[in-house]
Amino acid sequence: MDTAAFSAWIREFARLVGQNKDYLTELDSAIGDADHGANMTRGLNAVVKMLDEEKPDTPSALLKRTGMTLVSTVGGASGPLYGTAFLRMAAAAGDAETLDDGTFAKMLRAGLDGVLARGKAQLGDKTMVDALTPAVDALDATLAAGMPFPDAMQAALRAGEEGRDATVPLVARKGRASYLGERSAGHQDPGATSVTMLLAAAATTLTA
Repeated sequence: MDTAAFSAWIREFARLVGQNKDYLTELDSAIGDADHGANMTRGLNAVVKMLDEEKPDTPSALLKRTGMTLVSTVGGASGPLYGTAFLRMAAAAGDAETLDDGTFAKMLRAGLDGVLARGKAQLGDKTMVDALTPAVDALDATLAAGMPFPDAMQAALRAGEEGRDATVPLVARKGRASYLGERSAGHQDPGATSVTMLLAAAATTLTA
């Protein structure tokens, strides 16, 4: 996986979020500030513009600039959380011009660790962590079992989607949704939903 592959990943993530902007906003209107779709779309549009203008020359440079751009352009909690994830992934990527499957899995784990450290959320708190954690665990497990990377990414995506769906009955314990208490149950978490778009983008672009 080279810089072009990672660029394709981020661009596809931006496309999926933009395509589902209203859906993300609808989810967020039930338990948040009704701005997740708009905020993520604005930030990712800024990232695509950055990629067009700056053309980072290594995966790490691309991921670092993506993270910095998201921090500066996405409002609410999503900017710092997604930004931290990408900055941690950039650090884990090192200076290599191409990355193998195992390094990508380590990067994704580093991104998750960054989200956990920044947001202080745990599995079951009804956040993006509920989709990202099972996805990262599934990717590690399937690669360790010798599964080809495309199949491993599909397994990670499925695990993320199951984690996303499992947020519906949960009572939120973090973020704006936690203010609603029991009323937050019965709604799908928007952050977990956008995480599955990140995973879906990776599954289609990094395995080609």
